Amino acid sequence: MDLSPTARGQTLLDRMRTFVEEDVLPAESRHAAELSTLGLGADRHGEPGVLAELKVRARQLGLWNLFLAQDVPAHLGVGGGVSVLDYAHLAEQTGRSPLLAPEATNGAAPDTGNMELLLDHGTPEQQSAWLAPLLAGEMRSAFLMTEPDVASSDPHNIRTSIRREGDEFVIDGRKWWSSGAASPRCGITIVMGVTDPDAPRGQRHSMLLVPPSTPGFTVVREVPVFGRFDQAGGHPEVRLDDVRVPIANLLGAQGEGFRIAQARLGPGRIHHCMRLLGMAERALELMCVRALEREAFGAPVADQGIVRHRIAQARVRIDQARLLTLRAAARIDAEGARAARDDIAAIKIVAPSTALWVIDEAIQVHGGAGVSDDTPLAMMWAHARTLRIADGPDEVHEMVLARRELARHQRPSRTDA
Repeated sequence: MDLSPTARGQTLLDRMRTFVEEDVLPAESRHAAELSTLGLGADRHGEPGVLAELKVRARQLGLWNLFLAQDVPAHLGVGGGVSVLDYAHLAEQTGRSPLLAPEATNGAAPDTGNMELLLDHGTPEQQSAWLAPLLAGEMRSAFLMTEPDVASSDPHNIRTSIRREGDEFVIDGRKWWSSGAASPRCGITIVMGVTDPDAPRGQRHSMLLVPPSTPGFTVVREVPVFGRFDQAGGHPEVRLDDVRVPIANLLGAQGEGFRIAQARLGPGRIHHCMRLLGMAERALELMCVRALEREAFGAPVADQGIVRHRIAQARVRIDQARLLTLRAAARIDAEGARAARDDIAAIKIVAPSTALWVIDEAIQVHGGAGVSDDTPLAMMWAHARTLRIADGPDEVHEMVLARRELARHQRPSRTDA
């Protein structure tokens, strides 16, 4: 199996690598300074000037909306037409600067998945109203599925109710980890809820397009991640009280919400995993530089056997996880996300843990500096640790993968004559 990028993919990869190294990484300190001046509350979610400038540069370089495997229709925007495998290579580069590069190239979650849903399942009217401005980077979006009152690792537990009254759907429920919903730039949310509690398990849920300005849609609070409040809309808790939207805001068919959600997650997990490996690569670079430049007990830190062990292990673990993730991407391209579900489960188990281990060891080599904001390591550690839970916790993917592996070895039952 050839896991290298296509000729076009290599051109884009070279361009992306240069963009990240020459434009994005040098802009990180300015980005942090601008964020510190935005204050608290909604002001924190304004778009820093440096990010707006990077977006312009990315569009000039043709590094825009590359996460879409299909071409973006000309009447809606530009970009797309990049295979999952080619984009996997690109996502690793954007992961080197997770707070800047993904959004600078209009490839940040949850917008990417939401745009895929609107492109695949949206009506022309829905696409014109919300997909076009998302593709243009003019607004952000949120995906509301997880709930605080139930174990959302099992999406069948969702309790948010959606009932039809005349020409409207009425929504009642609570959501949290609604990434992006606190931003004044958030123009649309996708809400998943139960439209028919008596239907078969996989046909109970539907998705609705709900503008956050709709009466009854309330951001209750912003939820910190390891004590940090994220810019770009945060991860708030949202309450939906008698929220009413027209039936025209139904995304896809009624009862198809669970199936649509599963399809959304496949390529998105490739993006997450490769960005994690980009973080891990940067952490390894920082660890090596630190070990070479610092002395302890009369010798460079790099001379210590334990440090060399960590560096060697980091190199091996990153390369193993990358190959596994690229294989999953190639299988999606060749056979579809459903056929690649075992590979997708495997990388979701491996990539966050690998990145977390490498980042943690880099923090250890940095000492006190590693847990400060003088390096990106603390931020990346929090991000990697969170992704052992987000998009399905490790235990769910392990359960699914083990169940399928056991099924391959199940012997046919034998009955006595």
